[in-house]
Amino acid sequence: MSQFPQRVALVGFGEVGQILADDLGARRSIEINVWDRLFEVSDSLPSAAARSRPALRAARSLADAVAGCGLVISAVTAAQGLGAATEAAGSLAPGSYYLDLNSVSPNTKRQAALIIQGAGGLYVEAAVMSAIGFKRSASPVLLGGANAAAFLPLAQALGFSGCTVFSEVLGRASAVKMCRSVVIKGMEALLTESLLSARHYGVEDAVLSSFNDLLPAANWPMLARYMISRSLQHGRRRAEEMQEVARTVRDAGLNPWMSLGCIERQAWAADRDRVAEHTQLDELLDAIRQGSPAGPLVENVAAGAA
Repeated sequence: MSQFPQRVALVGFGEVGQILADDLGARRSIEINVWDRLFEVSDSLPSAAARSRPALRAARSLADAVAGCGLVISAVTAAQGLGAATEAAGSLAPGSYYLDLNSVSPNTKRQAALIIQGAGGLYVEAAVMSAIGFKRSASPVLLGGANAAAFLPLAQALGFSGCTVFSEVLGRASAVKMCRSVVIKGMEALLTESLLSARHYGVEDAVLSSFNDLLPAANWPMLARYMISRSLQHGRRRAEEMQEVARTVRDAGLNPWMSLGCIERQAWAADRDRVAEHTQLDELLDAIRQGSPAGPLVENVAAGAA
């Protein structure tokens, strides 16, 4: 199905799904179906987001969303990626493109591709290489797999101007994303741990200043606040992604010690999301240190030191 799709399905209606729905919605010739597993919860954020966009069609199920669509865009959390492909395959129209934006390991992408291709779909691997909130649908995206080159003109026509074909070999684009996340998500976790400890000792300014030897051009207080707040807001999703990162590292023959630690810190941060609105770094650190309904800041330190 190489022609311009008249109907597009967005599977997953979180941050990414909502941004893409708004950008695709600018093309009035496209009917957009959206679905999220949290649509079953009437007061969930995805449900409220769908109600606020009456031009979209909120589907009754994933199968209902996918049926009759020339393009299916999967933007669920990492833990749901394979399941979404499996469920979509049952209703996918033969020859339809399935754009897999999910942050999962190369092996998970390959498994999803087998499922979609077995149903007659055209699987396209996609790796989003920046936070999508800045450039939105124009964000840099690496495409991979045998169908990537054929899909590229359609992607550009839909407004995905940052897409490039990275490799015909399925899994390589996702390997880039996963290896990048070792550093990016790891930095979020490291900054959180470093600066919460530094704040306790009253030395956070000196620590931040010392980072200028690493990246002199960076505004470290602003960068640290941003990265820590992203962990607070999206830590659960990031922890799921880091599970896939750990799989990627294991598949490379390494023990994913750093990624495993990052999983724990990202999940820990997600339980403190209520304080993420603080715009000043010192206020944010203090709010985190004061604890939250999720539990104390310091957990079993004595046991860990034993």
